[in-house]
Amino acid sequence: MDKLKLLTIICFLFLLKTTNSYSLIEVDITRGNLNPLPIAVSPLFQDNKSKNEFQRELNFDDLGSEISKVVENNLKQSGLFNPLSKDAFLQKPDIAHLKPRFEDWALIKAQALITGKVSIDNGKLKVEFRLWDVLAGREMLALAFTTVPNNWRRVGHIITDKVYERLTGEKGYFDTRIIYVSEEGLKTQRVKKLAIMDQDGFNTKYLTLGNELVLTPRFNPTNQMVTYLSYFRNLPRVYLLDIETGIQEVVGDFPGMTFAPRFSPDGKKIIMSFAKDGKSDIYIMDLENRIVEQITNHPSIDTSPSYSPDGKYITFNSDRSGYQQIYVMKSDGSNVKRISFGNGLYGTPVWSPRGDLIAFTKLHKGKFYIGVMRTDGKGERLLTENFYQEAPSWSPNGRVLIFYRETKTNEKGEGFSAKLWSIDLTGYNERLVETQTDASDPSWSSLLSN
Repeated sequence: MDKLKLLTIICFLFLLKTTNSYSLIEVDITRGNLNPLPIAVSPLFQDNKSKNEFQRELNFDDLGSEISKVVENNLKQSGLFNPLSKDAFLQKPDIAHLKPRFEDWALIKAQALITGKVSIDNGKLKVEFRLWDVLAGREMLALAFTTVPNNWRRVGHIITDKVYERLTGEKGYFDTRIIYVSEEGLKTQRVKKLAIMDQDGFNTKYLTLGNELVLTPRFNPTNQMVTYLSYFRNLPRVYLLDIETGIQEVVGDFPGMTFAPRFSPDGKKIIMSFAKDGKSDIYIMDLENRIVEQITNHPSIDTSPSYSPDGKYITFNSDRSGYQQIYVMKSDGSNVKRISFGNGLYGTPVWSPRGDLIAFTKLHKGKFYIGVMRTDGKGERLLTENFYQEAPSWSPNGRVLIFYRETKTNEKGEGFSAKLWSIDLTGYNERLVETQTDASDPSWSSLLSN
């Protein structure tokens, strides 16, 4: 079915016997990267037989180091951890994976330590890893995975997720993918394709050819399907695309302009807006019977709808108050309430997977901001500002936002670029997300494995 799915996950050697507290190690997830935890990620041990097998199967022999690099990079990019230089390590992987000398790791200021072992057995990759509390001198977590060799990067992401959850108390977000619009060419002649990649920028695949304009791709809850907007002979169409098979289906041709299709939390409906006769309203399509229901009817522009995680409410932006603001209503279109009252124009609201916040784009005094507010509109916080940026999308744990940012052009129309960026919910750890081309309209998948 899905080649990315692990064939077997053998887990769960498992979590040590703990007290009521998580451990002596504590990562403060409320303060971004102010005090990142010093952590040592030892290369995973492998014997000579496994090295030969890795060379034959994968065309490189040091898989243990490669997996540890994936884990290390993930932890570093989160902003919550400070992976220590391997040049400082005093204990070799072949010994460390059995029983660390905690005094050696404490000497280099490590508070947590990851060790492990990789091997191939009957053509299957087996990965074992352990998380250690250096200060307490004890094991915190031990897991083992068995899968096909080509899934080794995913194993690195899953290990990171387990470590992240154990040390922070939150679910991780590393075994995920990001779909976006890949862009190339002059600003006036952009070639746009749908592209998908792992959250760390690897394994990029292009899902469309670039012969038609594509916009606003969004995952369904199972990560198997994507809905997006495309222009066929200059007419907007909403499509469904099966990521693994490549099968594409037209949801429907709609009157006027169509904007921002997005799945309901159960994946059974698509919500979007249609523009007609100078106004735009929000509609819901049932994917089983293709019945379309209009849920707003107002002489204004209602667009960018997004469901709450429980499917009971919808947030959207509208100019029904005279200028663009954020609103919340029940999923049947009733009980509409305005929730944004700050200065500026608000748009592209998207509900957090946790259900407690709504992210948005804000334009004020010529600058664009990415911010968050509570679902009642209180507690507005602006996380980042720039010349032009929009389209925030949440990581599945509601911890990180990804968005895109454009640069100015010069008088000749040169110098334009569009790039993906991410930022922590606290407003720290803003970073560029590497892509092979320019990129816009990102959407973050849910976890591929739990």
